[in-house]
Amino acid sequence: ASMARRGTDRRTWDVVGHAGCVGGTGGGGSRKRSRWDASDPREEEEVVVVVGDGTDGPPSPSRKVATARVRWATYVDPVELEGVLPKQGYVVLVPPGPKAGRVEGTDVDDDGHLRFRIVQGDVVDRERTGSTGNGASHPSEARERRGEHGPAGVEGDGVDASVLKLLWKVRTGTPHQRKSALRQLSDRARSFGAHALLTHLLPMLMDPALEEHERHLLVKVVDRVLLRLDELVRPFVHQILVVIEPLLIDEDYYARVEGRQVISNLAKAAGVASMIASMRPDIDDPDEYVRNTTARAFSVVASALGISSLLPFLKAVCRSKKSWQARHTGIKVVQQTSILVGCGVLPHLRAMLEIVEPCLSDENVKVRTVSALAIGALAEASAPYGGESFENVLSPLWEGLQLHRGKVLSAFIKAASFVLPLLDHSEVDAYARGIMEVCLREFQSTDDEMRRSTLQALRNCISCERADKEYLSASILPPFLQLFWVQRTAIDRRMSQAVAETTVALAGCVGCKEIMATVAKSLKDSNEWCRKMGLETLDKMLPEPGIADLDLRAEELLLDGVLFAFQEQVSEGAFGLFVKAFTKLLVALQTRAKPYLPQICGILKWRLNHKSATVRLQAAELIGNIIPILKVCDEEELLRHFGVILYEYLGEEYPDVLGSTLNALCEVVRALGVADMSPPIKDLFQRLLPILKNRHEKVQENCINLVGIVAREGAEIVSAREWIRVCFELLDSLKAPKKRIRRAAVNTFGYIAQAVGPQDVLSTLLNNLKVQERQNRVCTTVAIAIVAESCSPFTVLPALINEYRTPEINIQNGVLKSLSFLFEYIGEAGKDYVYAVTPLLVDALVDRDPVHRQIASNAIRHISLGVSYLGCEDALLHMLNYLWPNIFESSPHVIIAVSEAIASIQYSVGPGVVLRYLMQGLFHPARDVRQSYWRLFNDLFIAWQDALAGFYPGTVRRCTKSGSHFDLDVFV
Repeated sequence: ASMARRGTDRRTWDVVGHAGCVGGTGGGGSRKRSRWDASDPREEEEVVVVVGDGTDGPPSPSRKVATARVRWATYVDPVELEGVLPKQGYVVLVPPGPKAGRVEGTDVDDDGHLRFRIVQGDVVDRERTGSTGNGASHPSEARERRGEHGPAGVEGDGVDASVLKLLWKVRTGTPHQRKSALRQLSDRARSFGAHALLTHLLPMLMDPALEEHERHLLVKVVDRVLLRLDELVRPFVHQILVVIEPLLIDEDYYARVEGRQVISNLAKAAGVASMIASMRPDIDDPDEYVRNTTARAFSVVASALGISSLLPFLKAVCRSKKSWQARHTGIKVVQQTSILVGCGVLPHLRAMLEIVEPCLSDENVKVRTVSALAIGALAEASAPYGGESFENVLSPLWEGLQLHRGKVLSAFIKAASFVLPLLDHSEVDAYARGIMEVCLREFQSTDDEMRRSTLQALRNCISCERADKEYLSASILPPFLQLFWVQRTAIDRRMSQAVAETTVALAGCVGCKEIMATVAKSLKDSNEWCRKMGLETLDKMLPEPGIADLDLRAEELLLDGVLFAFQEQVSEGAFGLFVKAFTKLLVALQTRAKPYLPQICGILKWRLNHKSATVRLQAAELIGNIIPILKVCDEEELLRHFGVILYEYLGEEYPDVLGSTLNALCEVVRALGVADMSPPIKDLFQRLLPILKNRHEKVQENCINLVGIVAREGAEIVSAREWIRVCFELLDSLKAPKKRIRRAAVNTFGYIAQAVGPQDVLSTLLNNLKVQERQNRVCTTVAIAIVAESCSPFTVLPALINEYRTPEINIQNGVLKSLSFLFEYIGEAGKDYVYAVTPLLVDALVDRDPVHRQIASNAIRHISLGVSYLGCEDALLHMLNYLWPNIFESSPHVIIAVSEAIASIQYSVGPGVVLRYLMQGLFHPARDVRQSYWRLFNDLFIAWQDALAGFYPGTVRRCTKSGSHFDLDVFV
């Protein structure tokens, strides 16, 4: 606007210049206007937009924000609007209340300028809601205040305000605040009261803006609060169930677990009567969603309080004549209970079947369907027991197979097939034949659920001991292969898995010759889903039932199909399946695979040079898997060739591919040996040293393993200087997050120590005990123990004992831990070194640091177990004298270590000696002393009850003249 007043020539795309307008030229001429400009320029006025503090008066320069031209800023009277607008066709709306922190309204200052005022959020809330600020407002208002202020919007000092503040801290606070608020809510639950807690907590759980992690935290609050409130939650059982029941059918597994845990605790707190009274109206609700969640909640109650507590109620519900919904829900409870409890239904199986059996012939179709599903769930849960309980339901199930069609028939097929393997009488063959005939008829069904049910029933019938192999081979197998091994089946993930499992079951019963022909055909299908289904089936069939009965032509077709599928694969998600299935097939063929190995190796070498890193990764992994097969087939030339190729690919830039390449090289070195390796080990070792610095987990692990193989089998090829250099590189590997890497590094230290002697390696490891990182020190102590095991303990113990003299706590703890691992590894060989380390351990046992005493106790435990009955009892008794005062320690770690050490010494010195120590304090006047002694005596009594009979102290013999004893003497 100011630019327009200065007459600046500024053109825009929609303005033709004229005098006095934006974009004008400043000259005369006819007045032309923008097509966006529909207002009269005379009605435009210059407005100062000011951010005020709510006070009247002219704005100061510091409050002046901007100057702009505002159109239609004049006030229009309602009477004028009624004259302009028609009388009908619209509704006059009440203007909404002002939002917190936004412009509420305008006024005019002394200069005629419009001024806007921003109102504080808490003022707007109090004006709109009428809250007094004492925290006793409705939870929905608290959620509105949270939208701008969070927990700070909760005011007041009452119980409701305290609960709301703690809940907001749990929901939106930092981890420290959340932990503190959870503890306060749990500890003060009964003082807050159930009403104050649940009236704020449950609406918060129903907030549609609630996020997943917030819901998890609030459900945790509910769970902890229920345990503390106990019977006080009974008036709120229905409200809690309304909030928690939807979690039982949530997609997230952990949400379902949380929901079951909360309802279980609620049932234990409120009791079965309150739970039944609260959920009774929902049993015959017309909404199927409500009935489903109610049935799942009842199953959780049955799991928590026992099935027997609900059986009378379920029997009454399932016999209801008023509502089929009630009967449907009752049977659903039985089904969900059997799924949740599993084999726990066995004590109540007959009673539950008596409840379900009459509903198999119910007048309502849905009730009959869920009854059949419940029987199937009961049979699956009780397998392989309880067959005699199901004999009464065989007849109605058989009638249902003959009468029903569609989804009802699918449920009856499931039930009959699960019951069949439990039976043990001559009629099983007839029932199995009848079920398979029904399945054969339904193979051509278009309903996927029916097809899955028939496959499940077929697998169950095959699992029976008396399955008719000839009938399966002649009547079931051909239509099954024809109707299910098609592209439509392969696209459906659930169906393809069911087909693969059924195929494996059939192969185990009738043989795999015909089946493998179909699998080989699917492996060469143009559809990748078919090829994937064939590979899944092949993976499940190996090693059992295996391919031993295949002829040469079938082997060729199968391998040809696998190679075709291997080269034609597109989706990266199936690469692991290809490697696994291909490896299993070659392992199953063993020496029969020798004619096909050159072709397979040629394909792998070509794919190892592919531009895609994923393809190279797959090829390297498969090479590593087939190296043992090449060794079995005496293909040493191919092994050397692979060694050279893999050596050339050690410059791979992708770490995953490099890790697989190193793993394949490890297999080649193991197969050929160090002496026959090509390229020479010396050249290979020089390439490995830079790779040791790679911190990728897969690369690090395989590289350390390869260095360990070289150190174990060809240490003389590499100079001692190089091995010491490798030791320094391996120290960083002790800090690796993966335990496999640390174990590989520790084992490699032992191999290097065997190669170059323990002195230099031990010096490197002892210096590493000075570091601050605990994990690094622990791994170093393990490495020292392995060096001692590899090079004999006498080469390591003098240096360790001398290092203990260093007055540094980390070094002394490391030495003690090394001794603990050392005696654990050498076992009986420790009898020659017990007397050498006894003074050191005695000094540690009287140290003021409890960690010293804890680690020394662990070392004594391993020593005593290793030298049991080897004549070292005097040294162990000496250490027991210094170990005994530590039984009064308060630290749980020290108590556990001392107790285990005493229990280990019992095996060497005998339980009677330890009993003499214990008898001194069992009846001590101090309670803490008695508790410590009785804890040890209980452990001793459980372990050596029979051996202690001869060591109990004698009593004063008071015999009568007839030679009888008093009862008290006999008892004592």
